[in-house]
Amino acid sequence: MSVRAAFLAALGLLPLPLVGSPGSAPLTDAARWEAAADTSTSDWPRTRPERTGFEETSRYADVIAFLDSLALRRPGLDLRTFGVSEEGRRLPLVVFGADSGATPDAIRDDERIRILVLANIHAGEVAGKEAALVLARDLAAGRHDDWLTDAIVMIAPIYNADGNERIGLRNRRGQFGPLAGMGQRANARGLDLNRDNTKLDAAEARALAGLLNDFDPHVLLDLHTTNGTVHAYHLTYAPPLHPDTDPAIVSELRERWLPAVTDRVRSESGWEFFHYGNIPGTWGMTGEQGWYTFDHRPRFTTNYVGLRNRFGILSEAYSYASFEERILAHRRFVEAVIDYAVNGAQRLRTIVQEADRAPVAGREVALSASRVRGDTIEILLGEVRNSRNPYSGEPMRERLDVRRLERMPDYTSFEASVTTIAPAAYLVLPSETETMDRLAAHGIGTWVLDRGGPFDVQRFTVDSVSVSELEYQRRRQTTLFGSWTDATVELPAGTVVVPVDQPLGRIAALLLEPTSDDGLVAWSVLELDEGKRFPVLRSEKLPEGP
Repeated sequence: MSVRAAFLAALGLLPLPLVGSPGSAPLTDAARWEAAADTSTSDWPRTRPERTGFEETSRYADVIAFLDSLALRRPGLDLRTFGVSEEGRRLPLVVFGADSGATPDAIRDDERIRILVLANIHAGEVAGKEAALVLARDLAAGRHDDWLTDAIVMIAPIYNADGNERIGLRNRRGQFGPLAGMGQRANARGLDLNRDNTKLDAAEARALAGLLNDFDPHVLLDLHTTNGTVHAYHLTYAPPLHPDTDPAIVSELRERWLPAVTDRVRSESGWEFFHYGNIPGTWGMTGEQGWYTFDHRPRFTTNYVGLRNRFGILSEAYSYASFEERILAHRRFVEAVIDYAVNGAQRLRTIVQEADRAPVAGREVALSASRVRGDTIEILLGEVRNSRNPYSGEPMRERLDVRRLERMPDYTSFEASVTTIAPAAYLVLPSETETMDRLAAHGIGTWVLDRGGPFDVQRFTVDSVSVSELEYQRRRQTTLFGSWTDATVELPAGTVVVPVDQPLGRIAALLLEPTSDDGLVAWSVLELDEGKRFPVLRSEKLPEGP
């Protein structure tokens, strides 16, 4: 039995028909520009939205059958899995450009740039999932064979597979379609997967971290939908926002890559894309009028990827555009991003290689951050009209083709507000098995002291502890107050050494520092021992390895 056949047999799925029925609804006006370029895929499988006039979104079974039918028609499109969901659904991964069955080691050793398209992290934001499927079809049909010289493209179209199956007409209220409902934001355990990249509580988050460790993509695109401020952009985007992200990665994205993509889409379609933002009054936001991006912390996927020294790129289609337009917006954005990556593949690989080699020990590390008030910029605001979903009667907001300029301060970047000087190594006591489990899941390099003895270290002296009374993401947020002081400590054999000068050194520091705003202490994974002491020490000198 083939790998694909075994995959379907294990899931109990049968392939869907390869083409839509003769009665399938035609494309609406929003996609006619794109349809003119689609003659190469006219006899290929159609997605569920395409077959239902964009009223429905793909279920998990649709996704698997669609990908399997593509793989049957294009053997070079390799269908794999990268983990299982909380409810046991296998998470599909398309690998295009590598030899079928190539090992992760072989793919990492390939000289081409590796690009991962991740979709459906929030299963009510389904346009990215559908755009990822269309991209997979385009790859299978040969529309992007020119990418293969310089790139390996991977697609994970349905990351939150369990949330996707919880279709509801009242999920994602206010969004303009799909009219027949969509999945829920959280996974089966009620966890937001876009808040789980540091603590790694969810099975899906563990699977994604494993994918990043195994295949090490240089570029990750994370496809979402925003339902915030009423603006006139079809799509907004963001680079990694944490101030510890390697400066060359940030400058490449902000100064060259994202502006080039914006210019290309504008010239081809007349659509406007811009940095993600909202203005006060959205979701209860208060403060000075301005264009405010989201959070800097690495719990968010693209911020986490940036701190891994890779290019994390957020893509947010506009919630009040039609479902069809949102799919098309993601498709245009992803294609333009990948074209740029392919054309600059060697230079971009060099940037991440140099970031991996940059020392972290002895340098300032940001433990928390605040937004920077930038220049005054022009923002395109828009208008919507209210309508009702014909299936549920729920109110929806529909984008109108209106643009008006408003000038306001730019708040789309962050600067460090609390810092520390990173040590040469962290020393984790053997009792901290849960902490060591998290470090291993992130792929952070460690070794173990084979014999104990006295060590000159820094110990964190705890002055006070604050634990939130409210639960967030099934944990209570914890804040420690105190300072590091010099001490000589008898360390037992089995103490884990975490060197800071390694490619994931920035992540290691943010996870283990007790006052980090998104570390293992903040998530109550790493707690004080029975003597109310912090069970992680710092060393200014790297202990000898095994």
